[in-house]
Amino acid sequence: MAKLLFDPQQLPIDAIAGEPAVPAERLAPDWLRARFAAPPLWTPEGDETPFAPQASAKAAAVLVPLVQRAEGLRLLLTQRTDHLSSHAGQISFPGGRAEEYDASPADTALREAEEEIGLDRRHAEIIGTLPVYYTGTNYSVTPVVALLHPPFELRADPGEVAEIFEVPLAFLMDGLNHQRLSAELASGRRSFYAMPYQRYYIWGATAGMLRNLFHFLRA
Repeated sequence: MAKLLFDPQQLPIDAIAGEPAVPAERLAPDWLRARFAAPPLWTPEGDETPFAPQASAKAAAVLVPLVQRAEGLRLLLTQRTDHLSSHAGQISFPGGRAEEYDASPADTALREAEEEIGLDRRHAEIIGTLPVYYTGTNYSVTPVVALLHPPFELRADPGEVAEIFEVPLAFLMDGLNHQRLSAELASGRRSFYAMPYQRYYIWGATAGMLRNLFHFLRA
């Protein structure tokens, strides 16, 4: 994959999405289990210039890990190492390309999480999936949502992951924290979201999948 031709953090903010936050009572394990068990009718959000599904798209899956902490659910994310040829330095969910021996997207996500951050799958309770997200690198990504049950130990793969960190789910599920930006690319104007948190710049596909989680919980 070619390196980014722009620095998203230097772009002007087009708008703040601004929707009301997901109510606090919906950011609880039992409520989330019930929502994924009986999903409502809702419409996933696409970018203004979405990447269309391609027959040649490579299947992938990511784990959306919600850590159960005393102060509330927190989303576990990774920062990729700077030397990678794809998405270097970016914030991402644990995950990657599906292999033939993976039984399901959940199996892919759990395997990749174990390889990247050392998460033992016995700590992950899969509660559902979000709609497939198509990327500009021609991947069809299934976000697999899981509740993580502490205590657990993590170990970053130094070849892929520079840092493992957590963000309060309540922060990410508030439209006031969702920035809308756009950039001119060779293929046309591309719009995307960013959700900066402290020194972490969450944007692109990761922010796009979080927007779908946001709409799913608000529906």
